[in-house]
Amino acid sequence: MISAEHDQLKQGAARLSVLSNTIMVIAKVIVGILSGSVSIMSEAVHSGIDLIAAGIAWYSVRESGKPADNEHPFGHGKIENVAGTVEALLIFGAALYIIMEAARKLATGRVEVEHLGIGAAIMAASSVANYLISRRLLTVAAKTDSVALEADALHLRTDVYTSAGVLAGLMAIKLTGITLLDPLVAIVVAFMIIKAAYDLTTKSFFHILDVKLPPEEEAVILGVMAEHADQYLEYHKLRTRKSGHIRHIDMHLVVAKQMTVESGHALSHLISSDIQRRLAYSHILVHVEPCVNICADSKTCRRCNHPMEQ
Repeated sequence: MISAEHDQLKQGAARLSVLSNTIMVIAKVIVGILSGSVSIMSEAVHSGIDLIAAGIAWYSVRESGKPADNEHPFGHGKIENVAGTVEALLIFGAALYIIMEAARKLATGRVEVEHLGIGAAIMAASSVANYLISRRLLTVAAKTDSVALEADALHLRTDVYTSAGVLAGLMAIKLTGITLLDPLVAIVVAFMIIKAAYDLTTKSFFHILDVKLPPEEEAVILGVMAEHADQYLEYHKLRTRKSGHIRHIDMHLVVAKQMTVESGHALSHLISSDIQRRLAYSHILVHVEPCVNICADSKTCRRCNHPMEQ
């Protein structure tokens, strides 16, 4: 269900995320220790969580690309949804840690921040790097329909804003000399992280529960069915769900009794092919069944205009 080229794109993007986050963690930890800034250390913790999340994303995209087997007849796609959910939990944990550390600093009223220039430079570099990496991840995620890469990209995109927020806080401290701004900025960063975690949860966790496809995607299916409406009588029991990058779609298609098995199969294949052309990575199952209506005192079915059986 996924090409070798797309698999290589996904793994390459995931490795890039791991490398960039490793560099960011090391740089922020060093500067955070030197400066004593809780907001910079909060960003270091956030980047540490990013690194773990990037590692999970890399593992998940590698495993999700494996073909179906005896133990996993529907494939391994849901591992990406699990990875996204784990990322969300890690982000929640990081945010709570930041809030607790900032609250402790505020309670004591003792906040010392040094080496503001170095800290500001690291935050600026972090914002630029994370923006470029997240843009690359989003591009690959859109091309390969990868839930894990999209989650990692959204996570990094949040880092862009949080790093910019810390940078603004450091500049405000430099201008005003009010060091208490540092933990206050850290708390703001934490709430932004919580928002990102919530967004990741809605994108990843609910697909584990087999929620239906988004309305715009189901509209595509309904559009295809409308185009072939003159070739069948009705359809029902339409069900959709998503597992990783794979969309699972099944339905019951009612045709005239007189339609042959070969014609029914050809029609179901035509409908499936049209849906697959418009919704990538779709696995479609169409159950063909005959019309059960009885047309009395007539040689022609009033619903389908087919001759009645003699």
